[in-house]
Amino acid sequence: MNSLKNKKIIITGGPTWVPIDSVRVITNVFRGTLGLMIAQEAAKRGAKVTFLLGPGGVFIPKKKSPRLKIIRFKFFDDLYKLMRREISSRKYDVVIQAAAIADYMPVKYYKGKIKSKKENLSVKLKPTIKIIDQVRKWDPKVFLVKFKVEYDISKKALIKKSYESMLASNADLMVANDLKYMKGNKHKAFILDSKKNIIVCNKKIEIAKKLLNTIVKIC
Repeated sequence: MNSLKNKKIIITGGPTWVPIDSVRVITNVFRGTLGLMIAQEAAKRGAKVTFLLGPGGVFIPKKKSPRLKIIRFKFFDDLYKLMRREISSRKYDVVIQAAAIADYMPVKYYKGKIKSKKENLSVKLKPTIKIIDQVRKWDPKVFLVKFKVEYDISKKALIKKSYESMLASNADLMVANDLKYMKGNKHKAFILDSKKNIIVCNKKIEIAKKLLNTIVKIC
């Protein structure tokens, strides 16, 4: 087992909500299972882990490692503030951005509840801030791991898009995923580094272990 003793790691997991009105949100299908596995595995290897977990409904065991601190959040703005505060503190060695962060948010937020008897309702969206692109501003020296999800594209296209995305965010590693191959514990993914080395994974726990192995070798 590769040791991460005394490494301080912050990991995000699960979805983020963006509100439409006071009772409705836009979200996604992810639960935070992989993020939790990475957090648990890192703590098992001796790291001090802060896990920021969105409202995905993943089961959290009552007994957890004393090296694993879990902070819950719901909304995109909550996660942004948490990450800015934590990463700006410069106390972390590694940031693993595994959360499924909202790419869009409504242009207009409706205070209260939109009437449910409307025959048609249009919600105009605008892009959210790319939190991953803020990380280097908050801490230029932190080791950064980015995740990317595409749907039903070729391996070549997935690797190409993911590598370009990694460079755009100045990340150190990328975990490339195709939603088509993410079913239960079967989860095919590719870990990429800046030299275009590729590590293939076929299960969530395998992703967690191989990702941390790679971090130990590079970081």
